[in-house]
Amino acid sequence: MEENNKKKIKVAVFPAGTEIGLEICHALKYEKTVELYGLTSIPDHSQMVYKNIFQVPFYYEKDFIGQLNGFVHEHQIDFIYPAYDDVLMFLTKHQGKIDADIVASPPETIEITRSKRKTYACFAEEDFVPETYSQLEEITYPVFVKPDIGQGSEGARLVHSAGELQTLAHKEKMIFSEYLPGEELSVDCFTGVDGRLLSCVPRKRLRIRNGIAVKSELTETTEEIAHITHTLNRKLHFCGAWFYQLKKDVSGKYKLLEIAARIAGTMGLTRNLGLNYPMLTLYIKMGVPVSVCKNDFRITVDRALISRYETDLTYKAVYVDLDDTLIINGRVHLLLMQYLYQCVNEGVKIYLLSRHRGDVSAYLKRYKISEILFDEIFSIGEEPKSKYIMEQSAIFIDDSYRERKEVQEACGIPVFGPENVESLMKWRR
Repeated sequence: MEENNKKKIKVAVFPAGTEIGLEICHALKYEKTVELYGLTSIPDHSQMVYKNIFQVPFYYEKDFIGQLNGFVHEHQIDFIYPAYDDVLMFLTKHQGKIDADIVASPPETIEITRSKRKTYACFAEEDFVPETYSQLEEITYPVFVKPDIGQGSEGARLVHSAGELQTLAHKEKMIFSEYLPGEELSVDCFTGVDGRLLSCVPRKRLRIRNGIAVKSELTETTEEIAHITHTLNRKLHFCGAWFYQLKKDVSGKYKLLEIAARIAGTMGLTRNLGLNYPMLTLYIKMGVPVSVCKNDFRITVDRALISRYETDLTYKAVYVDLDDTLIINGRVHLLLMQYLYQCVNEGVKIYLLSRHRGDVSAYLKRYKISEILFDEIFSIGEEPKSKYIMEQSAIFIDDSYRERKEVQEACGIPVFGPENVESLMKWRR
């Protein structure tokens, strides 16, 4: 049987638009054995990156499981990948009522790790658990206050006095922990089906926004970190990917902040070392034997907002300029090249319009650009470029405002500069 004819594993990610859901998408979208679906309860960025995107109710709504199962049967979904802590808790708790396998560790592990109070109680005998206060009168200030059940840094704050503490609401749902002023780490881990720890990759949380590490870099696995990791793995039953966070106390000793038995949004850093935790976890759920293979080089991730665009443009051809458009200052316009291959994938014709004074074939060859990329190449003189635009359903890309204006007025088609190519890209997989 040909590889492409083999039955694909259908995986639905919910909710698809979280940082976790987007990372799972990045990790699985090129896997030839996976057909990826995104589920969301509200319109969000997942609509820009998932080719198959569907809306379902919020997990806490009355008929959620019924509608989810309807979707599972209609699309023959094999696995559901939770991408939010509360959803992870709900889906694992109700696994018996859901007609697809949940990609997650056992419910008992999820229940413990979802609560900081239960986590600290589970490891109460270990010296890496921070000191917590059950009686407000015993607190040593400053004290760090955070929700027992929460995510990111939501609701967490440093409190400096008893008076300030009294102003806090819902104190009964909070954890009062010793202040940890030192370096903070996340440790990405992977546990095999037999409970054996296969991977442990610590990373520094260098810049944090809304509880998410938007800048992170690898650091060494010290004996202290290895000891904590093996202790957590020994006492809890993990299946696949998980991570935990540490922070140094006043004496420089690492203390446990929290554990999460799921994919982390910043696991892209680990993935780019060759450790695709989302796919490896899926393999475990499929019963496929796994091993890990990690590259050894320095890598840093720095994340910021990314803009993706959606237009109502439809066209069958693109006319593109060469000098200062496809080649700018002696360098290939990489995004434009990516876009041209997007056109190849979608059956859009590509025409090169060039006023290059030399040998166009030799010039393209110098930059390793094949002539067969183009349906036709026009080497033109001083005549207007609109003269060569025969396709009515077309767009035009050129660095020259004068050229763009002339084509737009003569042909009535959309025109773009090199800086506008990003709006033509399609990211759905």
